Amino acid sequence: VWARAALGPCALWGVLLLVAPAGAQRGRKKVVHVLEGESGSVVVQTAPGQVVSHRGGTIVLPCRYHYEATVHSHEGVRLKWTKVVEPLAFTDVFVALGPQHRAFGSYRGRAELQGDGPGDASLVLRNVTLQDYGHYECEVTNELEDDTGMVKLDLEGVVFPYHPRGGRYKLTFPEAQRACAEQDGILASAEQLHAAWRDGLDWCNAGWLRDGSVQYPVSQPREPCGGLRGAGGTGAGGGASGGVRNYGYRHNAEERYDAFCFTSNLPGRVFFLKPLRPLPFSGAARACAARGAAVAKVGQLFAAWKLQLLDRCTAGWLADGSARYPIVNPRARCGGLRPGVRNLGFPDPGRSLFGVYCYRAPGAPDPAPGGWGWGWAGGGGWAGGARDPAAWTPLRV
Repeated sequence: VWARAALGPCALWGVLLLVAPAGAQRGRKKVVHVLEGESGSVVVQTAPGQVVSHRGGTIVLPCRYHYEATVHSHEGVRLKWTKVVEPLAFTDVFVALGPQHRAFGSYRGRAELQGDGPGDASLVLRNVTLQDYGHYECEVTNELEDDTGMVKLDLEGVVFPYHPRGGRYKLTFPEAQRACAEQDGILASAEQLHAAWRDGLDWCNAGWLRDGSVQYPVSQPREPCGGLRGAGGTGAGGGASGGVRNYGYRHNAEERYDAFCFTSNLPGRVFFLKPLRPLPFSGAARACAARGAAVAKVGQLFAAWKLQLLDRCTAGWLADGSARYPIVNPRARCGGLRPGVRNLGFPDPGRSLFGVYCYRAPGAPDPAPGGWGWGWAGGGGWAGGARDPAAWTPLRV
């Protein structure tokens, strides 16, 4: 629905009411203010703010165009969507010329025009992925005239700091990208880190961000973390109230830091598996496999904590060899008075210390429902026993 009111000879304001599909906005309506400006005979209108979705959702990237003169036809108009991957670099997403439409790369089968009457160039994007986050440009071309507009696609999710078993400050920028991907995430953007800091993220170790900068959020200022007055870096906030300390852009192939990763909604479910006896890390994968699942990744546990409110005061193995547990409702016996994912580091993988957090993909059946465990058909030798763990099968207990 469009509402227009004249504000002057060169600008019009409008309001675009977007009703996203149920999966994309979880039943909420989003109002986006739209600015119209004269920039030639064809004028493109997009959302100056952002649209928000989550992994697996469906979202509309709004874009409309009109002509200053009514003599123009909408036939023969070329519509093109691109994604901004660097300040001056773009990747093709979708192009349409009359009845000919084409999506590119990972957008094939997921992107299509909304087609809500003449002048609508809005793009419908289905099954949103983590990599879809970012800025998109809508370009409308008619003969020798064109205009563009920008739309930002944001994702609901969670930022989490990460370093591998080798220790802190071990990752180059490419290694940080790989580390986040291995843990079901992507490198966080500066905007995502700042939003996490505003939500209370406090982490006194510098990490790579998507733009190649190195920053870290301090909600509780202290001397070892840039000082009480924001010394040691610049960024959002600062001063006695903390802030995001910023080391600037670093040499991404030589300097080493941690990583700040971002992940979004889980399509499946994370659950804790407690065997009859604690497991070594080598037994974690077999235990989860017996329940039709895989050992959960760090990003999956963070998403389950933040978005599915998983709360468990019991440490368990994760896929990278670390041991962690999620706390939604803080209590003193569970690691302090702040919510978060508690991290016990990387224990000796050969010791039988914990249960395991498993991740089951959507639609995967549970071959061992309640009342089942793991062992050998001949009896005896449960998790941590002397028999060959490779021969484990689900057994009723």
